Amino acid sequence: MTPAPLREALAGISGILVTPFDADDRIAPARLRPILDRALTAGLHVPVVNGNTGEFYALAVDEAEAMIGEVCALVDGRAPVLAGVGRSVKEACRLAAAARREGAAGLMIHQPPDPFASPRGVTDYVRRVAEAADGLPIMLYLRNDAIGTAAIAALCAVPGVVGVKWATPNPMKLAEAIAACDPAILWVGGLAEVWAPALYAVGARGFTSGLINVWPERSLAILAALDGGDYAGARVLIADMAPFEAVRAMELNGTNVTGVKAALAAMGTDCGPTRPPASWPLTAEQQAVLERFLKANRLIHA
Repeated sequence: MTPAPLREALAGISGILVTPFDADDRIAPARLRPILDRALTAGLHVPVVNGNTGEFYALAVDEAEAMIGEVCALVDGRAPVLAGVGRSVKEACRLAAAARREGAAGLMIHQPPDPFASPRGVTDYVRRVAEAADGLPIMLYLRNDAIGTAAIAALCAVPGVVGVKWATPNPMKLAEAIAACDPAILWVGGLAEVWAPALYAVGARGFTSGLINVWPERSLAILAALDGGDYAGARVLIADMAPFEAVRAMELNGTNVTGVKAALAAMGTDCGPTRPPASWPLTAEQQAVLERFLKANRLIHA
């Protein structure tokens, strides 16, 4: 059973933090301090380290392990930290053990991107990581629902799994999965603000957010609208984000994190570049769209 405060937090916003790098391409976690302070002051419920906005697959396992400890220290008990783990099963287990040791409140297990992953093999993978977590609550990060509803139900039945971050644009499949699983499982919108209304409509609660790094107040306003049943108000708030999300979706989503880091740099919080294979920097045209968005919303001076 998930502790009540953690379950309540997971139904809020999971803020996927960037991973800052310095000029020598080393992780620079101290640069997260102003981002975390602003987001937590705004009301961020769950800071998430080693998510996709944190360039998880561009990090060495030593770096991912270090980021867990650094983020837990920076948050310093102000909110429950969710630690992303994944890649090979041994690396995932190593990161799970580190998350427990460093004081994370739970794990977010990335869905294995292995081209030969089988549904029952993924279940075995999650079971191994759960054992290494030694009691930490687990959120599954589901980016591919082609494994089928029965496989999703099997994953949710692994001891320790308390919820799913649903990151596929398929609300009807989400509705099927909710119906097939234990009612205690928490379903969180894993496609950020833009998809939150559609996923809320079939039973998701809360959502993940990369915008939280840049404009946490807007993310919290969208959550408040959805929790209050004001879908029209939420859509208006989301519409203002369209230019930012359009930049992030360019180049096959290869500018997703690039847009966030470029916005932070323009706002005076330099978190360094993205690592390949993400794009860096934005093109002149992309940067112009981003800066118009930031100025229009008074995130930087006109």
